[in-house]
Amino acid sequence: MKAAFINQTGEPNVIQYGDLPTPEPAAGEVLIKVGAVAVNPIDTYIRSGVVALATEFPYIVGCDLAGTIEAVGADVTRFKVGDRVWGSNQSLFGRKGTFAEYAAVGEEWLYPTPDAMTDDVAAAGALVGITAHLGLHLHGDLKAGETVFVNGGTGGVGAAVVQLAKAAGAKVIATVGNDEKKSLCESWGADCVINYHDENLDDQIREFTSANGGLHVWFETQREPTPDRSVELMSPRGRIIFMAGRTARPEFPVGPFYVKDLRLHGFAMFNATPDEQRASADAINELSTKGGWAPQIGKTFPLSEAAAAHQLQEDNTLSGSGTLTGKIVLNP
Repeated sequence: MKAAFINQTGEPNVIQYGDLPTPEPAAGEVLIKVGAVAVNPIDTYIRSGVVALATEFPYIVGCDLAGTIEAVGADVTRFKVGDRVWGSNQSLFGRKGTFAEYAAVGEEWLYPTPDAMTDDVAAAGALVGITAHLGLHLHGDLKAGETVFVNGGTGGVGAAVVQLAKAAGAKVIATVGNDEKKSLCESWGADCVINYHDENLDDQIREFTSANGGLHVWFETQREPTPDRSVELMSPRGRIIFMAGRTARPEFPVGPFYVKDLRLHGFAMFNATPDEQRASADAINELSTKGGWAPQIGKTFPLSEAAAAHQLQEDNTLSGSGTLTGKIVLNP
């Protein structure tokens, strides 16, 4: 089979495209003919060696995938040949990556793909959708009627937060960088969309949340969080969610934080159990069947151009080039 893989960690150009053996599904695994995969920042961290998970080579990159089951291993009970599935959490902790024509994946990490959901959309929404749902519900304990703030409302996770929070009956405030992104965010139901260049950004947040004393959930997606600002804008017993900013070391306002009875949650989606992630996937599938799930796809590549796709992701994640709105999807 053709695959995108590395023989050593490094810059995006270490990714090779070539032939590797087609895997055989072990007990509890299914063999998927891959229809689409997506790029995530974690993929670039693993490939570069910043996250030291690539220790055996050749190492196939990629966490997300969507496709059709071609074979099943022993003891598989949830799926059969011909089922369309999507999933995430691959290339982690000894599991093989997804950037290939075929992938053998444990059934516990897979979910049925709704009929109306294309493989591209399923892959694009996999990791970011599960991340957003875990943050909002498992960690953020979001309730209908509460107000959620998310930085970067058209980013991969940000867009998922907007859609899933609205599906839960919450009000959503999001920031964007231009009018086009503002319109996109509003199309997903965001109640208040503010250009993050506005000098009176925080005043607009205060005005929108004046009736309830501040924000109930702050979902931070940026690499450099601002705890002083976040804490000041929170309502009593609000929850601040961190899932980005690996190297950030901001000052923290301890007094204002505890005086408001606030909660601070940090999480990485790959720490969640298969059952916890399946609950998130079920919610995403349900929203999709209702027409309310629309992951934004910013750029599509053939799998053979995986190195270029990784470079584009890094340019936007690390350098803030602003050349990407939505997810990067690749097709074998």
